[in-house]
Amino acid sequence: MKVQIPAEGILKTHDWGNTKTYRVTCECSNPDCDHNVWIEADDQVVVNIYTTTRTNFWSKTRWQHVWTLLTKGYVDTESTICLTEQSAFNYAHTMLSAIDDVKKFRQERKEKSATAKIAEQGDCV
Repeated sequence: MKVQIPAEGILKTHDWGNTKTYRVTCECSNPDCDHNVWIEADDQVVVNIYTTTRTNFWSKTRWQHVWTLLTKGYVDTESTICLTEQSAFNYAHTMLSAIDDVKKFRQERKEKSATAKIAEQGDCV
């Protein structure tokens, strides 16, 4: 299996150098199932995956939801994303390449700031 470019099921939404964001689409074509992936590099690389979940409101009465919220402090929700084999492969490859990209960007920025500090110190003499 080969990585697809552009990748099936993956949409790059933003690229700010140290942060890349993607939308991973579900095979069911319902945008409610999509996941938003943020890959950021500041002090360390962090991958955040967001999704919007909804309660299965009609499965219980309003009072059952209120009682669950009062006794547990939260209402359980669930999110699922269905990917084909190719989409899953693209997803994994995209995350790995984005992590490498943001690490390189962070390293280049550190090197530039170190060079600027050295140059600034040399001007003070």
